[in-house]
Amino acid sequence: MNAERFETASEEETIALGERLAARLPEGSVVLLTGNLGAGKTTLAKGILQGWIHLPAEEISSPTFTLIHEYAEGVYHIDLYRLDTRAEVETLGLDDIFDHARLVLIEWGERFPELMPANSVRIELESAGQDRRAIQVTALRPAAPDQARETGK
Repeated sequence: MNAERFETASEEETIALGERLAARLPEGSVVLLTGNLGAGKTTLAKGILQGWIHLPAEEISSPTFTLIHEYAEGVYHIDLYRLDTRAEVETLGLDDIFDHARLVLIEWGERFPELMPANSVRIELESAGQDRRAIQVTALRPAAPDQARETGK
């Protein structure tokens, strides 16, 4: 498995890393953001979404209570934290989303691995002290030239 490690020392650095990672995600990517509560999953998601659809980070929030945010056509941010059973997750229609999405970010996706696509990108975040994050990205591959997205950067 292809894995890369990063460290960030502030919220701004975590968002900037997310922007850089967004440029390497091909259309149709499903990204599992994993880590303990407060590890920085939503902050990294802000950077990825900012890089992907150029939405300012302050307009992006965790979908903890709504469960799913669709920020642009086919761009989803999902949070499975409040769901306890496979049956609850299945009511979200994830298979349909996976089939038609341009990008799906899933916080707490590790809770239901059997429902996630086998080719998902996994990003594990870990607190490494005040505002510091250790981030491991698994299965992110450089996009082939015909799959690369133009991010304007």
